[in-house]
Amino acid sequence: MFVSFEGVDGSGKSTQAQLLREWLEGLGRGVVACREPGGTALGERIRDLLLAGAAMAPWAEAALFAAARAELVAEVIRPALARGEHVVCDRYVDSSLAYQGVARGLGVERVLQLNLIATEALLPDRTFLLLIDPVEARRRAGAEGDRIEREGSAFQHAVDRGYRDLADRFRERVVAVDAARAPGAIASIVRGELRDLA
Repeated sequence: MFVSFEGVDGSGKSTQAQLLREWLEGLGRGVVACREPGGTALGERIRDLLLAGAAMAPWAEAALFAAARAELVAEVIRPALARGEHVVCDRYVDSSLAYQGVARGLGVERVLQLNLIATEALLPDRTFLLLIDPVEARRRAGAEGDRIEREGSAFQHAVDRGYRDLADRFRERVVAVDAARAPGAIASIVRGELRDLA
């Protein structure tokens, strides 16, 4: 089973990814947890460029995310699935669709095609989208944030709209969850959705 968590920064996706990993391990399942961008030597170097580097052209940004993702799929995700382990990923393709496809204006279809090529069409079995008002998410996240988090309110609202559109578009895979709920309540929803797959 391959599961990803999505949402704006501060939505609680990292917390839910950790809770799911702990639940699966408690069931005696093998689990590999990863985050994006990163998770490999190359991916971590790209992460530094993307999150701590200077401003860059939108397509350069999209291509770097796709490159990091291609490496993560080749080195971590596919081998884990081949071993029969579950994979829990903090962000995946849908992040690029919302951030670069919608908020950067590159187009969802074009960014999706780039990423389908990069990942050899590997998509999660389930994606949990944690929906929360971007203002509240920003309050939760606190601090100054990385290069993309500092884009400002209009950008973060565009990302949120993008995610909501993706939830409608990919209903067979994306499960939208109200992230204003308590973490334990969200974790229960996630587990309920995955019982047949776990």
